Amino acid sequence: MKYSDKQEQLIKAFKSLLKEERFGSQAEIVTALQEQGFENINQSKVSRMLSKFGAVRTRNAKMEMVYCLPAELGVPTVSSQLKILVLEMDFNDALIVIHTSPGAAQLIARLLDSLGKAEGILGTIAGDDTIFITPTRQVDIADVFQSVKELFEVG
Repeated sequence: MKYSDKQEQLIKAFKSLLKEERFGSQAEIVTALQEQGFENINQSKVSRMLSKFGAVRTRNAKMEMVYCLPAELGVPTVSSQLKILVLEMDFNDALIVIHTSPGAAQLIARLLDSLGKAEGILGTIAGDDTIFITPTRQVDIADVFQSVKELFEVG
């Protein structure tokens, strides 16, 4: 079997597993893929695939936190027009607060959650027009604030 065929099969199996919405950790995904015959799969590869395909952790119907692929629209990107929906940002020692146009907060929070811990974002909470961002423990909140501000080109 050619390498590209094996790669295509891996991607197909990976997406199929995520559609089941029952895997809460990367280790569980690794195990499931290994059980399907992908012996050389590891957590690092799964992590890259999750990122590449825009997978996010969300609650399934049983209210369990699981990895899943975004809907057809996918994870919004900064190149999309979402940045015009960000009206104002500020922060204190614990949180970053973003004010958006009405109804835009959840969409923008989804983008921020997709950036995740690598960008210093532990998580977000979004209402209708307000987002709270909690930074990870090891980062300076002012640095995360500046990164998010640049991301949305807020003055």
